[in-house]
Amino acid sequence: MTLLLMYPTFTCKLNHYISHKPSVKWGVNRQFAFSSCSKNSRTSDCIKLRVSSDNSQEKWFFTYKDEEIHRLLLGGEKDNSASVDGFQLVPQSGDIEVSNFHADKEEKVVDDDLTKEKLTEVTYNIVFVTSEASPYSKTGGLGDVCGSLPIALAARGHRVMVISPRYMHGGPSDEKFAGTTDLDCRTKVYCFGGAQDVDFFHEYREGVDWVFVDHPCYHRPGNPYGDMYGAFGDNQFRFTLLCHAACEAPLVLPLGGFTYGEKCLFLANDWPAGLVPVLLAAKYRPHGIYKDARSIAVIHNLSHQGVEPAATYGNLGLPSEFYGALEWVFPTWARTHALDTGQAVNILKGAIVTSDRILTVSQGYSWEITTPDGGYGMNELLTSRKSVLNGITNGIDVTEWDPSSDEHIASHYTVDDLSGKVGFIGRLDYQKGIDIILSATPALLQDDVQFVMLGSGEKQYEEWMRATEAAFSYKFRGWVGFNVPISHQITAGCDILLMPSRFEPCGLNQLYAMRYGTVPVVHGTGGLRDTVKTFNPYAKEGKGEGTGWAFSPLTRECTLNALRVAIRTYRDHKTTWEGLMRRGMERECSWDNAAVQYEQVFQWAFIDPPYAS
Repeated sequence: MTLLLMYPTFTCKLNHYISHKPSVKWGVNRQFAFSSCSKNSRTSDCIKLRVSSDNSQEKWFFTYKDEEIHRLLLGGEKDNSASVDGFQLVPQSGDIEVSNFHADKEEKVVDDDLTKEKLTEVTYNIVFVTSEASPYSKTGGLGDVCGSLPIALAARGHRVMVISPRYMHGGPSDEKFAGTTDLDCRTKVYCFGGAQDVDFFHEYREGVDWVFVDHPCYHRPGNPYGDMYGAFGDNQFRFTLLCHAACEAPLVLPLGGFTYGEKCLFLANDWPAGLVPVLLAAKYRPHGIYKDARSIAVIHNLSHQGVEPAATYGNLGLPSEFYGALEWVFPTWARTHALDTGQAVNILKGAIVTSDRILTVSQGYSWEITTPDGGYGMNELLTSRKSVLNGITNGIDVTEWDPSSDEHIASHYTVDDLSGKVGFIGRLDYQKGIDIILSATPALLQDDVQFVMLGSGEKQYEEWMRATEAAFSYKFRGWVGFNVPISHQITAGCDILLMPSRFEPCGLNQLYAMRYGTVPVVHGTGGLRDTVKTFNPYAKEGKGEGTGWAFSPLTRECTLNALRVAIRTYRDHKTTWEGLMRRGMERECSWDNAAVQYEQVFQWAFIDPPYAS
């Protein structure tokens, strides 16, 4: 069997043509296994890809040796885990034209009028405050949002600054900050009983001022929040420092020769940036500073709130009269002992109370957090501020996630295998529904299906992945850890992406999947319910509508039923499946639309006076 590709781009699915000329045919001269652990299944130490032109009998052969194969294939951990022979991530779907779905990468003359259409009529000085921003730092969706949305807003004419810590200065992360320069602007920040000196680094990239706060507390190994032993014990100090520095930056940093000034719009992302609205109200406005500024609290995940003992309030650099904005009392059942009063301070609560507007990363999640089940103790407070609460679904970076130019899936190979391929990418924890996957997998693997998982998290689930791969080596593949190229290959190569999350504020993997023609099967919650429209075969005079399956409630039986319906549709109704793929790939998921919606919220924020105690 051969795989048709149209040079010079590639295809993600078998026989999904991208219309570029001249066309070539690629064929695998010999089957190979998933990883270097499977050397015994190969008859030699290399593979050959055969290439021929449509209008020529000439053929070329490209030879890949062992070390190159290791880069091309979906590998596992280097822990002698079992490998899956013939388990290839190139599904066997029918022909489908995708050339109109994604922009042609050839150079084009840009019409000035079209460029002007992207510019907004009202511009703002926007300051994103965040604990992570891709590509400099990232642990999840927050890093993606704060790495992409600022660029989209800058493209519309706004002046945009992103403020985040400079992690691991003098360590391995320096390469990520190689484009930054020291602004030689040391500022004193007063918190935790004294003055702290912070420095600022800066890079102007894609129309955005990327500013990084430098302090020794950010220089330790690990991710932005912790290391292999757990969360850092001084996270309250580290992010209090960030918030104070972020409030000073627009006043003292002459970026491009001019400071941002006092009339700024601050976007405080999650609890690490949650003190920014409080500081504006408590520290600056009483002295006539930032009286025309506004703040928006952006909630990416309400379950993380920055709760610390009440005694730490004095470290935050806030006047005593603002204690009530952050006051938090744990219910009796959550207290540690009989003498525990439950008194605490909650940073995210302070942001919700003092910000001018509140945003979540999907409309569904903005409703869920006002319910007892989804509010994590703050549902009543959020309900009281419902008039300023909105949800805007995240976009994705359509340049990085583009099947017509994705550098991570440049190699192609296939076998005569008609079984459906199900993929999962995410953290291995309770929120992501891994316990549901664990209970459903034995029954699922009895069907004609193959399952690929990529993720890390709780040790019990990592060990389960290894054990399941050993027991079902011909049908199950588990990669413990996270690897960007592998995530792209799974997204591109699988037919179905499974996301049984208990809650999902927005979710990005389902958007990546649809862009690549992979059909999502998701639990209908939060942003998943907003973005995945359940397939209806009878709509539009029998042509069908929908982009996947959203099931509820979240049980083993419902998960299996939804997966089996999807697999039967894939196997027995090719035309219907191609319609699902087409609608998913046609879905608009760039940041452009989200940026316009953000601008509407910005306008609302400036209509009313700023928060006053």
